[in-house]
Amino acid sequence: MPLLELERVVATYGKVEALRALSMHVEAGEIVALLGPNGAGKSTTMRAISGLVSPAAGSIRFDGHAIGGLGPEAIVRLGVAHVPEGRRVFPGLTVDENILLGGSNRKGVARAELEADAERMFGIFPEIRPFANALGWTLSGGQQQMVAIARGLMSRPKLLLLDEPSLGLAPLMVQQVFRVIAEIRQQGTTVLLVEQNANMALGIADRGYVLEAGRLVIEGKPANLRDNEEVRAVYLGGRTQAFSAAP
Repeated sequence: MPLLELERVVATYGKVEALRALSMHVEAGEIVALLGPNGAGKSTTMRAISGLVSPAAGSIRFDGHAIGGLGPEAIVRLGVAHVPEGRRVFPGLTVDENILLGGSNRKGVARAELEADAERMFGIFPEIRPFANALGWTLSGGQQQMVAIARGLMSRPKLLLLDEPSLGLAPLMVQQVFRVIAEIRQQGTTVLLVEQNANMALGIADRGYVLEAGRLVIEGKPANLRDNEEVRAVYLGGRTQAFSAAP
C-alpha cells in the first residue's frame, strides 16, 4: 500500500476546476517531484493533501487513512507536514520560536522534548544556528526557507510536502536547500516536492509527475522525464535547459 494515494481527485475554486480526476501515489521513503507550468494545479494538489482544500470528488488516502475532507490539524496529527510556497516565517518571532511552533500539534509533549527536537533542527540546518535568537524578518530568503522546513519537521511527519522551496533563492542557497531535502529523506521522511527548478528536483527525486491544467500528463523516472521532448517543449514552456542532465 502506498504511503499516499490520490485517486481521481477533483478540486475546484468556485466554478474553476483546478484538479481534474488526478491520480498519483507516493511510496514510503521516496522523494517524488511534482512538475508543470504555472497554473497546472501543483499547489492545489498539496493543499488538497494537507486539508487546506476539500476535494469535490475522488479520494485521498494517507498511511491507510481516508483524509480527503479532514481538517489540516487532523492531517498533521496523522503525519503530514506542509511547507507552503513563500516560507511564511513569522517576522516578529525569533528563529527558535518559529521552529518550536511546528511542534504545537504534538499534544501532551513536554517542553523539554520540543526543545530537544528544535536543537536537532539546528543540527540539520547549521546555517541558521547563529540566528536562533534573531527575529524572522532579519534573515535572508534562503535562511527563512530553512526555518520553514525545520518548522515543518518539528511535527515529526512521515510525509513532508514542500512547495517551491527554491523560489527566489540564490543558486548557492538552492544547492544547500536541496542537500537538506536529500538528507531529510535519508533520515526516514518521505518527501513530495513541487519545484520550478526541474533539473534540481529530478536530480534528487525517485519519480516525477508532470501536470498541465489540473491533469496528469506524464509520470516516470527522472531519466525518462528528462529525455521526453513533449515534456521539455510543451509542459515546461520549452525550457529544454531545465531538463539538462544533472551535474
